[in-house]
Amino acid sequence: MATEPIILEMRSITKEFPGVKALDKVSLTVKAGEIHSICGENGAGKSTLMKVLSGVYPYGTYDGDIVFQGAECHFKDIKSSEAAGIVIIHQELALIPELSITENIFLGNEPRGRFGAIDWVDAKKRATELLARVGLQDDPDTQIKNLGVGKQQLVEIAKALNKSVRLLILDEPTAALNEADSQHLLDLILGLKGRGIASIMISHKLNEIEQISDEITIIRDGKTIETLDIKTDGVNEDRIIRGMVGRTLENRFPDRNSHIGDVFFEVKNWTVQHPLTAERMVVKNSSFTVRRGEVVGFAGLMGAGRTELAMSIFGRSYGNFISGQVFMNGKEIQLRSVSEAIEHGIAYVSEDRKALGLNLLDDIKESVVSAKLSKISRGQVIDKVQEHNIAEEYRKSLRIKTPTVQEGVNKLSGGNQQKVVLAKWMFTDPELLILDEPTRGIDVGAKTEIYGIIRDLAASGKGVIMISSELPELLGVSDRIYTIFEGAITNDIPASEADPETLMRSMTSSKKKVNQP
Repeated sequence: MATEPIILEMRSITKEFPGVKALDKVSLTVKAGEIHSICGENGAGKSTLMKVLSGVYPYGTYDGDIVFQGAECHFKDIKSSEAAGIVIIHQELALIPELSITENIFLGNEPRGRFGAIDWVDAKKRATELLARVGLQDDPDTQIKNLGVGKQQLVEIAKALNKSVRLLILDEPTAALNEADSQHLLDLILGLKGRGIASIMISHKLNEIEQISDEITIIRDGKTIETLDIKTDGVNEDRIIRGMVGRTLENRFPDRNSHIGDVFFEVKNWTVQHPLTAERMVVKNSSFTVRRGEVVGFAGLMGAGRTELAMSIFGRSYGNFISGQVFMNGKEIQLRSVSEAIEHGIAYVSEDRKALGLNLLDDIKESVVSAKLSKISRGQVIDKVQEHNIAEEYRKSLRIKTPTVQEGVNKLSGGNQQKVVLAKWMFTDPELLILDEPTRGIDVGAKTEIYGIIRDLAASGKGVIMISSELPELLGVSDRIYTIFEGAITNDIPASEADPETLMRSMTSSKKKVNQP
């Protein structure tokens, strides 16, 4: 590959959001016909870099230069990058379920016949040819909603080929695919390489990275760490992992003297089907336990099934339940709805606080009591004085920065919104609190305060499950950590015996076995 010409250079790309430097002078070089992978932890800046390249973040919103096929490029949007021959396929596929394969492939770029009318005969013929190139034999008139996720990925690539792609960007292309579909897609990417099409692949599946990549660039904390040549640098999973997690833990976690009691919550053989794709299991035969006074971490890369596991347990609010049992204090319980979960003493702080955790039209006091209005109601009448007093207590104890609990939650900072969500679920007096990415998108000071809240909850004898993409955070807060890979729990490690490399190894492979306590 050393003799191949360079097709892309990204030079010192810097991208900032309010209060956050997402990319800090990142550089990337890709050769023609090369498969170049980008690796890094969640939040490292991989997807942000690709959004800069593809024009999602247009020229002028970042610093640095993009040179493609020898020319400096100033992409103002996705259309301008596609016109140059760069096509991005996002993890969340941009297909319209109710339209046919043909309609999706040519959407916005339909072939025209006489008098400017769409030539559907020509479109279907060309769609058939494109589908053959990606190995898909379905009728072009098939609606997208009738295809599995693997076939939908192939339709996306057919769309890219129709746009005369020279550089294809794939963001977690196999995250939602089974093994057979994943291998077919990887073979297709290798086939595109044979036709001179370069690919940039973002993936957490290190075995796939090793299988098809020519070079790997590792990004950590928004910075380029190194670029490795698969053939000459002796690259293996351990080498990649060291680059991804090679940093020391900061002393920013509160001291804890854990007093862990008996197991009071247990999940056995939990299996859940994807809500739209019947052949895909998002949670596979998973079992775990939580003790009183224990903080149990769940580590997994994007698409591993952490959130799906939590939501499906919390009142079966995600996917189609297939099998499994839940025990509380030794007795089997049924959690068929969110209200049943709350009644059994389970609370869930969702990953997306704005979409699922809060009603942004409410004020603080309404938000705090919203999960269990029965505690402050007489009949169907809410005691407004009690509502105000309870919210005020949480405002003080959680140090929510606001002059009054009548303030709208939409006016609060991210960290203070997160504290309101925590107050909302603490008000239900749960025995088990499930926290899904509780510190995402908030500043370091607010993170430290939330770590303190978690410590205090555990000290009071509650059980806490913490899902986080930040390995230092899990290591700093948890007593024990489960790892998840492709919907299955792969390891159960005391935090005192864990390190980032051990966790990452279990998060990227199904080889480890769980040692249940």
